[in-house]
Amino acid sequence: MAALRKTKHDVVAEFRCAEILNAARKVFAARGFSDATVDEIAAEAGIAKGTVYLYFSSKKDIYLAALKQGIMELQERTRSTMQTSEGIAAKLQSFIRTRLEYAEANRDFFKIYHSEFGNLTNAAACDSEFQQLYLRQAKALEIVLREAMESGEIRHIRSNFAAFIIYDMVKGVMTQRLLEWSTVPLEEDIQLLNDLIWKGIAAS
Repeated sequence: MAALRKTKHDVVAEFRCAEILNAARKVFAARGFSDATVDEIAAEAGIAKGTVYLYFSSKKDIYLAALKQGIMELQERTRSTMQTSEGIAAKLQSFIRTRLEYAEANRDFFKIYHSEFGNLTNAAACDSEFQQLYLRQAKALEIVLREAMESGEIRHIRSNFAAFIIYDMVKGVMTQRLLEWSTVPLEEDIQLLNDLIWKGIAAS
């Protein structure tokens, strides 16, 4: 069966939603969820407040949609770069590089992301769909580690435990750079983190 072609209405709706979510990421990053308003999001997007409500029913819906959009985009980029890398060392570096470069280019998103997942009582962290998105990222890394362990590329480790540790180490560097606690060139942080992780898991 041929794929259904998008109508003009579908294209306009996608464009409008993207406009709203991009604006929302900036407003939420600057103001936080509690202080941000739909009026501010509409103003940032350059549209009427009523238009926002044609696509999203509440501020919380906008917030979660903006967060989900960024997470899924990052997941896809990470998956794609790791898939085209050969060997566990290259795949790990792709994982680290893709996520840190994305964080540098999307600082507004990561202000939202880290405010949510740094506090497990926040809206997104308590949402089952977001928990699955979070777990899926670590699970993909776990599979790569397990395959590398079975092929002898890395030493025998608890792959699920190691995946979460590596995931959190990368997230920690993202946070440091976001807060400007690390001001060295990005490449320096990528190489140091890669070296620390690789020395911890490489086969003897």
